[in-house]
Amino acid sequence: MKYILNKKYSAPIAFLIMMVFSILFTACDNSDSSGKTITISRVFLEDVNSSVPDREVTFARLGQAIRVEGSGFTGLKRVYINGYSTYFNVVFVSDNSMLINISADTPTIDADPSVRNTIRFVNDSNEAIFSFEIRSSKPVIDRISNTMPNPGETITVEGSGLTEVSKVVFPGNVEVTSGITSDPDGEFFTVTVPSGISDNGGSIFVQSSNGGAYSPAYFNFKKGILINFDGQGSQGSWDRATMILPTDIESATIGTGNTSQGKYVPHHPSRMPAFDTKVRQSEVWTAGTGSDNWRTQLTPYIPANTPLDKVALQFEIYVPDAWKDSGYLKMCMVNNFNGGEWAGAVYNYIPWLVDGKSVAFQTTGWTTITIPLNKFYAWSKEAFTFETVLAYREAATYQNFGIYFENSDVKLKDVLGTASEVEFPAKATSVKVYTDNWRIVSLDTPVYNDFP
Repeated sequence: MKYILNKKYSAPIAFLIMMVFSILFTACDNSDSSGKTITISRVFLEDVNSSVPDREVTFARLGQAIRVEGSGFTGLKRVYINGYSTYFNVVFVSDNSMLINISADTPTIDADPSVRNTIRFVNDSNEAIFSFEIRSSKPVIDRISNTMPNPGETITVEGSGLTEVSKVVFPGNVEVTSGITSDPDGEFFTVTVPSGISDNGGSIFVQSSNGGAYSPAYFNFKKGILINFDGQGSQGSWDRATMILPTDIESATIGTGNTSQGKYVPHHPSRMPAFDTKVRQSEVWTAGTGSDNWRTQLTPYIPANTPLDKVALQFEIYVPDAWKDSGYLKMCMVNNFNGGEWAGAVYNYIPWLVDGKSVAFQTTGWTTITIPLNKFYAWSKEAFTFETVLAYREAATYQNFGIYFENSDVKLKDVLGTASEVEFPAKATSVKVYTDNWRIVSLDTPVYNDFP
């Protein structure tokens, strides 16, 4: 069988292949000329995976291939990108055009300010410096410390490539361009939450020195609230010793930085003694059948055919004292569990269990927990859609959504789903754990493209 390589792709593909074999070199011998005057006119991004494989650009990222147009490239001896001596192959150099790959070792924000965002071309007699922006990898948002904060509070946005953040746009097109503090390594930034954010929620957009990025569409999504204990959603309760009643719900302002919002759940109410070592120590529920209607409430915003890994349970949690070794919260999709289950439509949230070890979990203020619905054990082994969860709830006799505080032994094999002899025996505990703003959110993340 004969294969024909499209001519418009052959040069960049050949160049990248040559780069693999030439990676140990940092310069080349191009002695065809004593050195002409060098001029630079335009730079093109070479991307065979794009619908525009040869696109004129004003910036490029580490690892990308660029084509430089100008004159006087014959006899070129050195190219410095952000001050870094960068290999090029004379096979891909003509007098008016050249291909070069931007090394992953090229400094960006750490580059000397005098050479940052420049490409310097040098031959035996002349040199030329061209202003051109060099960016690191695309920024990514992995987590937001609180996705339903009070206006005026500070949040931390975590991820990668989040260097020199200059603008944050919140749902409702509310922009913040001042008071943003960026981590030099791009792993996080902090920003003060403005007022006027849309209650419909959505993604936040970030503009950084590495370009733009969106968060998942879960910020301030108040349309997804199942219950906030302040009038949105209804609490259900009945006569049982473990039941958290409406009279147990607290409202004193607690937390530092991100503070409580009206009423919230104490999972260890003051009227209950220290929890001993058994399941189902306390429980709190939504009103359930006849009151909770997830399909009507949520599918206008999260379609029923949404993959389940793109839908999540979110809530805020506050743990003022160190929590470790024992106790966890069981998320129950319906009211049909006795406690202690590691299977079915439940998920056991154990924040103190990290990489198979007990590590103290504590918060200074309220922080958001996000649990994708495909983490619930019934739906963790195969690909499901949101419709599966909706239908499951609608078929249940008791459609309450609830959370238990359980205090039984934790076996690592149950947590990981793989063989393990590690076990954490339960201990009596009086740990204080509070939650609020239970909600279902979308994890769909808009794609940001560097080029329209």
